[in-house]
Order: sequence, then structure tokens, then C-alpha cells
Amino acid sequence: MVLRGACLASAKAYATDDKPSQNVGAPTLRMPARETEAIILKTFPLGEADRLVSFLGRNSGRMRGVAAGARRLKNRYGSTLELLAHVQIWYIERETRDLVRIQQADLLDSLNKAQSDYSLSTGLAVVSEVSEQVLPEHEVNEAMFRLILLTAREVERRGSTALPVAYFAFWTVRLAGWLPRFDVCAGCGNAFGKGIAFQDAFHPGLYDAAHRRPGMKPVSAEARELAEVFAKQGLDHLDEGLVALPGLKELREAGLNWIEHHTERKMHTRTLLETEI
Repeated sequence: MVLRGACLASAKAYATDDKPSQNVGAPTLRMPARETEAIILKTFPLGEADRLVSFLGRNSGRMRGVAAGARRLKNRYGSTLELLAHVQIWYIERETRDLVRIQQADLLDSLNKAQSDYSLSTGLAVVSEVSEQVLPEHEVNEAMFRLILLTAREVERRGSTALPVAYFAFWTVRLAGWLPRFDVCAGCGNAFGKGIAFQDAFHPGLYDAAHRRPGMKPVSAEARELAEVFAKQGLDHLDEGLVALPGLKELREAGLNWIEHHTERKMHTRTLLETEI
């Protein structure tokens, strides 16, 4: 993995820093730990006992750090490093290091059901991968933090990924400034009316039948109307009956395609999504 390779040297450097100084007369200077509310985006095994952790801090933005001893049977982290766990995290950051050193994490919200169920965990994995792709490091993004947290909580509460993932994809595109117009063709400016629009991962907008390219997928009038509902209402207030609408999957796929288009990266987790809608 690129993440492992790029960060391995930094991780080893941290391990070296933990060794006692040979100069017994020199004073020991300890860096103060920083604290932030955070969401765990992804973890990787590192060496025999540690974990490499990617997390989104509410006050720090997306960061990467080493959780020493996190892979041991008995460790101080418990379930706090699980996928999309909502935690309070303490870490030490040094200017000369790419990775921070994670000191402690306390669980704030439990996602036990979503994390232990395969179908639900695939939805969490999609949210994780999208977040990793669209969020630059060290850039605070309160809106995305709240969106990720809301989506994870709703997957846990509803016991379904269909509505939360579609909503998350739509709002990620909107917050990034990538949402195209839903009422007119991007190619000619003609109104769709009640007609079908079309989209794919190679173009940033919606197109009418006259400008449809090979391989484009439909976005019905019902899907575009659902987008208006998403824009006006919070996910926690949406009725679960919306899952039955065929436009929900169309809207989800459009959002994920636009994310792939603008980040110029294919998503690996899309194939894991259950066909729930």
C-alpha cells in the first residue's frame, strides 16, 4: 500500500525516538499531547505490534499516526480504532515527523452493530474511502466531520446502508462544490423537465438524451426530485420509505461517479455495496 510505504520510515523513526537517550546528563523534553474529537477513517497493521491510523480530527483535519502496541492482545485502545469509531484522541505531533504519535483514545459513540455486520460495514467502508479521497491532510472541515458522523450513526440506527450512503454521496459532492445543475443539460442548457438525464464517471454533469455518451447511466426525474429532498432535510429526519424509490440508487451512483471523476481515482469499495435499493 502507498500509505504503508510512504509512512514506514516515519513510523520507524518514532520507534527510535522512544529509546532512552545515551546522554544521561541531558534534560528530557516531552512534547505536550494535543487533544481532539475524531473519527477513525482507516487503520493498517504496522510491524508486529503497532497500527498505522488515519483519522479525521474535528480541530486538526485528516491526520495519520502510529498507535504503538495496538495489535497486541492486551492493549489500551480496545475498540476505539475500529472503522469510523467516534473517539476523543490524544496525540503528539512533531514538526520533523510526517506521523503523529497516538497516546490515547476514548470511545464516544458505539457502532458495534454496523462494524460487526458485513452488509453494514461495507457501507462504512465506502464512507471511509470517500473521506480519504476527498479530504486533504491537516485541513479542518467541520461540515464533512458532521456529515461522516451523521452517516455512521444512521447506518447503526437504521440497520441499513441504502439511504445513508446515498445521502452521504450527494452531500459530499455538494460540499466539495462539484454538484452540477439538475434541471438543465450540461451540454446544451436545455431543460430536462420530466425527461431522463444521464451521467457517468467521465463527465462532471448531467446530459439529455441528445448528448448522451456510451455507457452513461440514467438519472430519472424521481432521482432529481429526491436530490431536492436531500438538499432540504437532514438524514436523521428522512423516512425509511425512501429506500423503496428506484431513484435512490441512481442518485447514489451519480454521486459516487462524480467523486471518482473529480478525485481521478477509482473506488475499490463500490463493488462491496449490497444491492439494497
